[in-house]
Amino acid sequence: MTTRPELHRETNKLIGVLALGLFGVLAAVFLTSGFGTAEGFETGAITSSIGYAMFNLDAGSIDSEGFLVSFILIALVLDAALDGSIMLAKEDEEEDY
Repeated sequence: MTTRPELHRETNKLIGVLALGLFGVLAAVFLTSGFGTAEGFETGAITSSIGYAMFNLDAGSIDSEGFLVSFILIALVLDAALDGSIMLAKEDEEEDY
């Protein structure tokens, strides 16, 4: 026969106070933060504007951060993952014979 669930009362109250404090800090940060006004690119083409922003090319009057290094690193990681998956698939095929 199963027993009825009971409330675990032997917890540390400091952890609960810290969790409530963290919740208060995060709520204050999220409620008081603001976003700047939305700006568009002069050319009007979204795909070319994203390319200009990603590779830190001259996008006109809008300042943007360059993401070229992160783009190359992500491409290398994805290429290594693809090569690894192909290598693992080929090893599985050879073991079946």
